[in-house]
Amino acid sequence: MVRLGVERLLDERADVVEGDRLGLITNPSGTDSDLTPTIDLLNDRDAFDLRKLFGPEHGIRGDVQAGVKVDDSTDDRTGLPVKSLYGEQRRLRPEMLADIDTVVYDMQDVGCRFYTLIYTLAYALEGTAEANKRIVVLDRPNPISPLPVTGNRIGEEFSSFVGGYELPIVHGLTIGELATYLNEEFDIGADLDVVEMRDWSRSDWFSDTGLPWVYPSPNMPTPGTATLYPGMCFFEGTNLSEGRGTTKPFELVGAPWVDADAWATELSEQGLKGVAFRPAYFSPTFSKHERENVTGVQVHVLDRDAVNPVTVGLTVLASAFMTDDQCEWIEYDDGFFVDKLAGGSYLRETIDDADTASEPIDIAAEITEHWEDDLAEFADVRGNYRRY
Repeated sequence: MVRLGVERLLDERADVVEGDRLGLITNPSGTDSDLTPTIDLLNDRDAFDLRKLFGPEHGIRGDVQAGVKVDDSTDDRTGLPVKSLYGEQRRLRPEMLADIDTVVYDMQDVGCRFYTLIYTLAYALEGTAEANKRIVVLDRPNPISPLPVTGNRIGEEFSSFVGGYELPIVHGLTIGELATYLNEEFDIGADLDVVEMRDWSRSDWFSDTGLPWVYPSPNMPTPGTATLYPGMCFFEGTNLSEGRGTTKPFELVGAPWVDADAWATELSEQGLKGVAFRPAYFSPTFSKHERENVTGVQVHVLDRDAVNPVTVGLTVLASAFMTDDQCEWIEYDDGFFVDKLAGGSYLRETIDDADTASEPIDIAAEITEHWEDDLAEFADVRGNYRRY
């Protein structure tokens, strides 16, 4: 079994934070291998002085849905104050750290640049640097580490809370490696310490680690969800349901007007490796098309070592828009949401301009080939921060 950063902190490296007044950024995924929350592990030991909790998107106990603001509160179990990092304020400010010496970060990442917990980490690095405090990141496995690094490096002009810091879509780093990358590549200058794991290999899928999966957000219920998320998340930028409000988010996709059988047949004919498609019928309990009868497809991963989730997602997306004029991109005052996810308009415009005689998988290939130079660039940078 992989030995987590939090376990090594408790058993081998307590001196890293012993005697410090601690703040903890965590959520339900912050546990040891016996499922004891990091909150309790630090709060119940006399050697540690835990003073305050900081809650990311979805809250400290994971009971808030995506995109919903989280208020400051008091943790019922420990009585500790909880400052929200997903409300009016998303950054650690010096006044929030006045009674703190060291901030500890312990949450499970999913290996994809869209995931907001990455940016909570980035802002924590910036906040501790500004306040001249320390930050300790407790490392955890990247659950999709065997997947190839994929996608363009997002530019500063498209930086947001769902993409930034020149990360590709699949970045291939652990949360501890990512912390060092952010701190050094962007000259943040935080006083950073990473407590590494033991016995973890980059070739390990999460199921190879021997660890229990605790979902880090309500719509990331399994490691299988995380496998498809880097490609299927693009549907968040459309008027189709990406499966939120079902038990299979990012595996189910559809809308009330879709011909499920025809779509599943077309996708099955694309020759995508490692996956299969079936017609699917579902009714989301919340989010897009709430309580409506939705028709679409379910993506089944048959061989995770063969699948490229970004290619899968782009192929499904291109197929939807090329065959159905009811599909639309969601637009807000500051532009198309899919452009934030994709790091520019190229993805959207390529799909919009696609010849309907083309195969969706070829459109996906055109988009991913456009990103290849970015990937080569990131591969060189990433090598500087690998710890395992």
